[in-house]
Amino acid sequence: MSTAELIHQTLLAEARRRLFTESGPRIHRCLGLLTEAEVWQRPNPSLNSAGNLVLHLCGNARQWILHGIGGRADHRQRQAEFDERGPVPTPLLLAQLDQLLAEIDQVLAQLTPEMLAQSRRVQGFDETVLSILVHVVEHFSYHVGQISYLTKLYKNVDLQYYGGHDLNTVG
Repeated sequence: MSTAELIHQTLLAEARRRLFTESGPRIHRCLGLLTEAEVWQRPNPSLNSAGNLVLHLCGNARQWILHGIGGRADHRQRQAEFDERGPVPTPLLLAQLDQLLAEIDQVLAQLTPEMLAQSRRVQGFDETVLSILVHVVEHFSYHVGQISYLTKLYKNVDLQYYGGHDLNTVG
């Protein structure tokens, strides 16, 4: 296996782990703990609800990966992700997220090592396919952190993301 192929495989495995094994289940966990009213609650007018953040993640990843990498049409209405006041039923919101993640996986399955350095124009920015993947993974992580914070704020719970793991183990 060439170095390029190894980097390609490692990058895709890590992107899948962060999106599908961490972020998706964490959003499901949080929204599963919240009432529908809490999913759409804004702690103050300058903050988004967990529901808005899920809509925003779906819009962003659809635009950056499905359009930017996969070549699908871009119909995103970004401001609508934040203007929604809900309640979009939680099961529907989670189904939209799951469908998006399945579509992302299909696009990732089509990537070749050579494509990682290719340039794409997304949201007015010139990006490489590699930078698009990094952007979407970090963007998910950022907003999953916000959704987790809101859940802890409303429910006063430890979300147990690392339950069963000794995080003090070295090596």
